[in-house]
Amino acid sequence: MSQTLSVEADPREDFGKNASRRLRYAGRIPGVVYGGGGPAIPVTVDPKSISAILHSESGHNAIFSLEIKGKAPARVMLRDWQVDPLHGGLLHVDMVRVALDARLKVKVPVHITGEAQGVKVQGGIFEFLLREVEVECLPDDIPDHITVDVTELLIGRNLRVAELPVGEKVKVLTDANRVVAHVVALKAEEEKPAAEVVEVAAAEPELIRKGKGEEAAGEGEEAEGKKETKEKKEKKEKE
Repeated sequence: MSQTLSVEADPREDFGKNASRRLRYAGRIPGVVYGGGGPAIPVTVDPKSISAILHSESGHNAIFSLEIKGKAPARVMLRDWQVDPLHGGLLHVDMVRVALDARLKVKVPVHITGEAQGVKVQGGIFEFLLREVEVECLPDDIPDHITVDVTELLIGRNLRVAELPVGEKVKVLTDANRVVAHVVALKAEEEKPAAEVVEVAAAEPELIRKGKGEEAAGEGEEAEGKKETKEKKEKKEKE
């Protein structure tokens, strides 16, 4: 983990939608810190400080010191946050206390380095399928990210979760057989279907002509039938 950051907070005494609007207008947002065997404490924080945490190298896995006025500092992590769907600004934040001796389950991003030989030499297409994995470890052992070199990846070769380089202190919880990345062959343009389309198009007039011939034959048979019926009728009248 990177160096622990610090966020200042004030106890929150006013509640409700109107109070929250006033807070945001004043450049603050409401939040709450809980867990770790302590009581839930409503607070207000500077949204810029929380944004800095989210955009740090550790991101939402960062452990930081929450400095609440009148209370002892607490090591916390972001548990949840709400964002304005229109403007993208933070609206609310939940933080959870972290015990240094308690293992945590968090999701860690996967970073790729190198250029796969399957792309560079064989002309394939690189596909990055799994961009984060779930791990379990102590708070101070949470990696900012897991980096894997894909240089030796060839067409038809899969990079699986089991091959990700992690330290002994980190346990990967994501299925070991899941594919993180692979290189697939570039699909060549198939000419045969196109030729078949041309043959079908060329055959259509013949089918139409054949249909007309059958129609003409049908009309001829119908005429012969009428003629035969007329002759029988005239013969009967003479008798």
